[in-house]
Amino acid sequence: MEQKQKMKYDKGAAMLIAVILFLFVSSTIVLGITAPILKQARISTDLVRSKESYYYAEGALEDAFYRIKNGKSISSGDTIITNGYTTTITITTASGVKTILAVSNRDGIIRKMQSQVVAGVGASFNYGVQVGLGGFVLENSSTITGNIYSGGPITGAGNTISGDAVSSGSSGLIDDVHITNSAYAHTIQDSDVDANAYYVIKTNTTVGGTSFPNSPDQPVANLPISDEQIALLEADAVAGGVISSPCPYKITSTVTLGPKKITCDLEVSGSAVVTLAGSVWVTGDIDIKNSALIKISSSFPENTSPALIADNPANRSSGSKISLQNTATFQGSGGSGNSDSYIFAISQNNSAETGGTNDAISMKNSSAGEVVLYAGHGQISIENSATLRQVTGYKIKMKNSANLIYEEGLADTLFSSGPSGGWNISTWQEVQ
Repeated sequence: MEQKQKMKYDKGAAMLIAVILFLFVSSTIVLGITAPILKQARISTDLVRSKESYYYAEGALEDAFYRIKNGKSISSGDTIITNGYTTTITITTASGVKTILAVSNRDGIIRKMQSQVVAGVGASFNYGVQVGLGGFVLENSSTITGNIYSGGPITGAGNTISGDAVSSGSSGLIDDVHITNSAYAHTIQDSDVDANAYYVIKTNTTVGGTSFPNSPDQPVANLPISDEQIALLEADAVAGGVISSPCPYKITSTVTLGPKKITCDLEVSGSAVVTLAGSVWVTGDIDIKNSALIKISSSFPENTSPALIADNPANRSSGSKISLQNTATFQGSGGSGNSDSYIFAISQNNSAETGGTNDAISMKNSSAGEVVLYAGHGQISIENSATLRQVTGYKIKMKNSANLIYEEGLADTLFSSGPSGGWNISTWQEVQ
């Protein structure tokens, strides 16, 4: 009896051991099968989150660029939290270039996108030639090859504008001008328009296309660079150091200059070759003449545009002027004809805005090249022939057979012809 009971116990123990062994083997098999599946699932999840992090970083970068370009509020260190993803924007400025870094993070999965854009200017030029309230004046037999957008009157003496012409606002006036394309103004008088004319009042004017009486006045456009943005450019120049002697600061040989602040007049003449490695702020006048060459350093990021600024805050009525004459030439970072970079010549002279007669910028005697002229408060005077990228001023005056040919007009929807352009991004890439 005891032996039979012992045999039953032995059978029960053997069965228990067999069950345990079966469970162990089964668990091992199940774990062997499920572990790779779970690992692959984690990899797939991480891959999805990595891609989402990439797109969140790129979206934040695009938003940051949009805000910088359009002058909207953005600060370095701004954070965006969306669907569990945290994206941080970092913005640094050096040598006229803004570097924007967007870092997106989800559970330790990080993707980084970075872009470099032109700093300081921070605005889009929407018109090939833009003029403020002072208007555009053509004298003698001067002509313009290109389009004009003016906040003041456009007046001439039978002069030709080979393009479209816009004089905006309720006081807009086009007077005694031959326009080869279309004309837009509240009043058009004593003119010839080869294409269409948009106006409220038209007198003694022939129109080759269609007349549109009682057309709405075109809006007065703000000039693209603010004083605050110019101040940022000046701050970039100061960050590179200050030159206080000799005065005036004369350059007659080959030098590399910038970023720098020069605390007196700057004269560049003879066969001088000045390579700009950053923006230059001159608290006096700038005089460039006699075949001098100003060019952008090849080390600059593509599409970057440094500035030559004449601004003496203590004297903006008779000082802070720029003179370009006697075949002074400007080159982009890629040499002659480079369409992706140009030099800003900026004057803060305000004589024209305050009723004076001093020129803020004068360009004459075949000066040419990759240059943008900007005088938001002053008059730009162009004589003889000139070839440049873009010109914007409170007032622009042309005389003495000057023929302004702007190579890189920046198109507006009103313009029916002419080259187009816009802001370009230097770099856009993922970084480690």
